[in-house]
Amino acid sequence: MASKKKELLQIDNDGWIYVLLLTTLAILIQSLKNYKVLIFSHYIGYGMFLLPGVYFLSNYIVKKYDYRKAVAAISVSGVISVGFVAMIYFGLGRRLILTSVCGDFLAYVVSQFVNLFIYEFLISNSSNSYILIFLTYLFSIIIYIMVYTLVYLNSIIIDGYWGTYAVTLLIEFIICIPVAYLDTKIKKE
Repeated sequence: MASKKKELLQIDNDGWIYVLLLTTLAILIQSLKNYKVLIFSHYIGYGMFLLPGVYFLSNYIVKKYDYRKAVAAISVSGVISVGFVAMIYFGLGRRLILTSVCGDFLAYVVSQFVNLFIYEFLISNSSNSYILIFLTYLFSIIIYIMVYTLVYLNSIIIDGYWGTYAVTLLIEFIICIPVAYLDTKIKKE
């Protein structure tokens, strides 16, 4: 009887896998922020392409488990990603600049919590509306970009910033279309 109960606990408690995946994606966003691709004469960081996937995963945690587990997953992934960056800087013998870590961390955590708050409201109080979920993804990305810009760059009046911003949102708009569609197909457990 005790072994069967232990086996049931192991099968039902697989939430750590999603926390690990969310942490891996957060670290990957951190790692790819300095690598850029040229699109329409604007340089866009590769990490930006992963943002809809990060929001999708946290939304999936809400649907599969609950709001509290998603908050815990976001908190753990945010703290571990900052620890990862600090460890890498220490290992390379480089000086850690606080705004470099704070901008990414605050943008990630604030946008995730905004996404989570709106998403939880939507799935609790309305039908699984594709348009509303799609707009939630886009709004979360806008929050990420704005918080990152305000903390990390200290200014949004930079040569070519608004063009890059518009191209980034256009690309994220296209990426969010299938992600939001997949999200609406997942049923809350």
